[in-house]
Amino acid sequence: MKLYDGGRAPNPRRVRVFLAEKGIEVPLVPVDMNELGHKAPEIEQLNPLMRLPVLVLDDGSVLTESVAICRYFEETHPEPPLFGRDALGKARVEMWQRRMELNLMMPVAQAFRHIHPAMREWEVPQIAEWGEANKPKALEFLALFDADLGDRPFVAGEEFSIADITGMIAIDFMKPARLEVPESCANVRRWYAAMKARPSAEA
Repeated sequence: MKLYDGGRAPNPRRVRVFLAEKGIEVPLVPVDMNELGHKAPEIEQLNPLMRLPVLVLDDGSVLTESVAICRYFEETHPEPPLFGRDALGKARVEMWQRRMELNLMMPVAQAFRHIHPAMREWEVPQIAEWGEANKPKALEFLALFDADLGDRPFVAGEEFSIADITGMIAIDFMKPARLEVPESCANVRRWYAAMKARPSAEA
């Protein structure tokens, strides 16, 4: 088994943080995305979309998409559960995971990809207006998240889950996208500080 990893890019990080929370070690194959290593023939053969991470199992099976890879490890290593425990818990984790991915990580990514000069050769065409249009979407969602979060410790309830991983990494990604969590989102700031204090945040 080996995991083709893309360093500090958000999606490879999601898998590494997930594995750290599970206490699972998987051999990593570093891919230099700054040098467009993810577009190399070896990666394209494994994943025609030329995106990371890519997990290759011992039998040659290939899994792509970060959440799909995490689900595989959830099934093979069920403790601690990071996709919820019972029917309601699993549904809540899925709900918030999707919210974090579609309403926070995605707008932040669009802002970064369409505004940051380093992405000029990656995002073709790079449309600055679209990047700017996505900034308020991320901030609007943070206000909604802050109101819902209140004083609960984790995104989806009383236990840490993949939704916390996606949310933390999305907020990490806000800095290169030239965004920051508003001071008014005190609950989000408290939650985020707690997530960054977990050892897995360094994965």
